[in-house]
Amino acid sequence: MTTLSTDRPIAIFHEHPDWFRPLFAELDRRETPYVKLHAGRHRYDPTETESPYSLVFNRVSPSAYLRGNARAIFYTAQYLAHLRRQGVRVINGEEAWRTETSKALQLSLLEALELPYPRARVINDAAEAPAAAEGLRFPVVVKPNIGGSGAGVRRFDTPEALEVAAAAQAIDLGIDDTALVQEFIPAERGRIVRVEVLDGAFLYAIRVYAPGDTFNLCPADVCQSVDGAELERTACAADAPRNGLRVEGYTPPDEVIAAVERIAAAAGIEVGGVEYMIDARDDRLLYYDINALSNFVADAPRVIGFDPFARLADWLEREAALSPALAREVV
Repeated sequence: MTTLSTDRPIAIFHEHPDWFRPLFAELDRRETPYVKLHAGRHRYDPTETESPYSLVFNRVSPSAYLRGNARAIFYTAQYLAHLRRQGVRVINGEEAWRTETSKALQLSLLEALELPYPRARVINDAAEAPAAAEGLRFPVVVKPNIGGSGAGVRRFDTPEALEVAAAAQAIDLGIDDTALVQEFIPAERGRIVRVEVLDGAFLYAIRVYAPGDTFNLCPADVCQSVDGAELERTACAADAPRNGLRVEGYTPPDEVIAAVERIAAAAGIEVGGVEYMIDARDDRLLYYDINALSNFVADAPRVIGFDPFARLADWLEREAALSPALAREVV
């Protein structure tokens, strides 16, 4: 039978110090061979023809630049290409990473799938923002193409306010000088839904309630249930703010689940999440964010009734056992 060994461990490629502690703890509990690869301090040899890993699980976030690891964002693309050339099994590989690090590409994907999303234009010069906003319904937001955790998103309530900011060069396009000018959507009852997938299939969903206009809806930062009870902070990132966000488990309509699975397949995302909201003005459902990274909701057994990290570990072990690198070890 095929078994995992320390000669071919699973590699977790990441850069956040806390988000994946529950996954590491689960793998430790099982004594599953794995290694942690820090994307901000890494190297590889392009002459390598074989990988020491049974598979590589890409867990890098586009918000890495907020933690001083902007280099990891661009480096990851090179490393994933290297792994592909080696024939390594990679979870959330090149296509998923391209989608994760481009909100513009996400809109093109949603358009190709004929799924609804907030109207937007893409710019690479802040001076273009006022012209790009023509025909859009205000308020609008300017959203950096490479984001994460709501970083850099700025709201403008009027065309005049946007013009003033553009003229003053006070609009941040982010680290790749590309951004969306997008209609701001007032969420029905101040809530959004995040649907998670594992192996590209529906795993669970949560509804997140925000206390006001906030753009940081990271599930690991939501540490309060809808009844106001504090969730277990050991499941949260250590830097998770006490931001008033509340969460509950939720099962979306079948057509939404099907749409999310289509999005994941088109984006090459095996583990990740898609977020949507209902426009409070006209009750339209709009998909607005595609994530190739999920750190799962805090205190998941309490919120959704099971531990998603256990299911993730089960799947990682199965995928690693099927890896070409291990096929030669079948006895």
